[in-house]
Amino acid sequence: MTEEEKQGFDSSGSSPEPNGEEQLEEPDSGLIDGRRRPGVTQRDLPDKVEQDNPGAVRAPPPEAFPTSEFPIPDRWRLIQSLGLVKERFLDPYNQNTYKGDRPLCIPTEEEQERRAREGLPKCRTPKFLGLKGKDWFFSINAASDTVVEPRSFPIPVGNQTTTRPDSNDVFGKPYSNVLSQTFIFGASLTKGYTAFKPPDVEYRVSLAYNINYVTVPERRVLFVEPSKGKRRLDHFLGVQELFFDKHLRNTSDRFDFDSIRIGIQPFQTDFRGFLFNDLQLGVRLFGSRDNNRIQYNLAAFWRLEKDTNSGLNSVVQRPRDDWVFAANVYVQDFPVPSFTSQGTVVYNMNREQNRIEVDDNGFPVRPALLGDLRGREYDVVYVGYNGDGHFGRVNLTVSAYGAFGEDRNSFFTSRSAKIASYFFAAEPSIDFDWVRLRGAALYASGDKDPYNNTEAGFDAIFENPIFAGADTSYWIRQTIPFAGGGRAVSINGRNGILNTLRSSKEQGQSNFNNPGTVLLGAGADFDITPTTRFTLNANHLWFANTATLRALRVEGSIPKDIGFDLSAAAIWRPKANQNIVFRLSGAMLQPGNGFKDLFSSRPRDSRFYSVLFNAILTY
Repeated sequence: MTEEEKQGFDSSGSSPEPNGEEQLEEPDSGLIDGRRRPGVTQRDLPDKVEQDNPGAVRAPPPEAFPTSEFPIPDRWRLIQSLGLVKERFLDPYNQNTYKGDRPLCIPTEEEQERRAREGLPKCRTPKFLGLKGKDWFFSINAASDTVVEPRSFPIPVGNQTTTRPDSNDVFGKPYSNVLSQTFIFGASLTKGYTAFKPPDVEYRVSLAYNINYVTVPERRVLFVEPSKGKRRLDHFLGVQELFFDKHLRNTSDRFDFDSIRIGIQPFQTDFRGFLFNDLQLGVRLFGSRDNNRIQYNLAAFWRLEKDTNSGLNSVVQRPRDDWVFAANVYVQDFPVPSFTSQGTVVYNMNREQNRIEVDDNGFPVRPALLGDLRGREYDVVYVGYNGDGHFGRVNLTVSAYGAFGEDRNSFFTSRSAKIASYFFAAEPSIDFDWVRLRGAALYASGDKDPYNNTEAGFDAIFENPIFAGADTSYWIRQTIPFAGGGRAVSINGRNGILNTLRSSKEQGQSNFNNPGTVLLGAGADFDITPTTRFTLNANHLWFANTATLRALRVEGSIPKDIGFDLSAAAIWRPKANQNIVFRLSGAMLQPGNGFKDLFSSRPRDSRFYSVLFNAILTY
């Protein structure tokens, strides 16, 4: 800046205006051609625009235009109208009306005629459910879930018949194969722009069709009738979701809200699914407060019967006399930032003492074939704390429950008994670049004296845990039959970790006369590439107390050691998303002394294995 220019500015940096008149600056030759300095009056004005268009129609006067809104082409389909994008029904990655990326139009007849004249896409006009407005979104989803699973587990020889009549073994050959194919189709209709606020209304339906084929080496494993053989092909259509969701109100300008959902819907009482993780018929009031820092649920569920072989909901059968009432509150950043705490209270009211239920394969499931074989009903309240988050670099998930109530008929004493049991589980982990190291600890109390008036074994309502290797684990994935205590009773349940001596996780009742579960484990996840993950897990399992096992097997002593559960899995996502996922895993159980005491009768039964191939394709 020259001395003359410096003198032209005062100390505040503004240009003085002597005599109250604005001075005009000469154009700055250092500026880019066509640009001018902001705040400086431009001396050179553009040439006057003159119109020379004979026969042109005069523009409408300003009063001819609306003052409240201006009509523009459908902004959702603007790029499609310009020919920049061509929508494909089968393309879930780009904008797609059937994936909820664009709203369904509900125009007037005049608007439809205008759209036809202007060559715009036709709007769909649903006539059902009383749809009004222009902010309805329709989304469909479909999935294919394929499972191929060779496995081995202790298979008791039938009492009345056997495949090998010349054998006197208690256990037959352990090898079995499972093939399962599930097709899932879902659709939702939602009102409201949900990018930043809850939907005003949502209708949703989800159906699942399963075909399964199983082979086993012994009779009376798949069917109660020996004549039906060792193979089973079955199929079932289940209704997994069917609900109506209504937004009741906003409670803040940050869209804290209250909503209600009625129908068959998913619900999970804790972060990892230890207590109740299912899709059931119910009513749920839920919402948030304090800028979404606090979320709450108040829910009541009437449990549906499950299909025996697929585990899907059966709406053609009368619902069970079993109700679940749940209340929980999530508080983010408590007790420290980056950690979420949850308090929960769940009441399970079972009134199935006078109902006898036989599953689709002919085995009794209620009451379980244990003890006095009489019907049971119970009231149990679960009080729990759950936490999930991280403290610095250490991730932590923790869960603790106490179960208190009354069993109207203990199958050991045929009298009422108090329920008093507890549960604890924790999974700490830490990340090192592309490697995550995990630990796992779980303790579910076992009953110390089955003949007293207290049932101290912990059992869940409907567990489906994501823990300690999840369904890659042998113990979580496989069901171990309990020979000597009834043909239709198992030590544990499929996709469950607790040793509960139930007839079935899907159709049986909770049982608090059980040996409990103890687990200590370690694992690691290796993200080899953005599309490939390799996982290792090693768990050691014990019974918490074997008193109930000794009473049912009429044995003087049974060791607590179940054994080592070792597993490895490889997961490949070729598109680096969840639309295509392939998983191959293998697991082995090295039995401990307690497991050998219960189930091993030959040297070749020293190890049991399972191999799982799973392919999930999602649209």
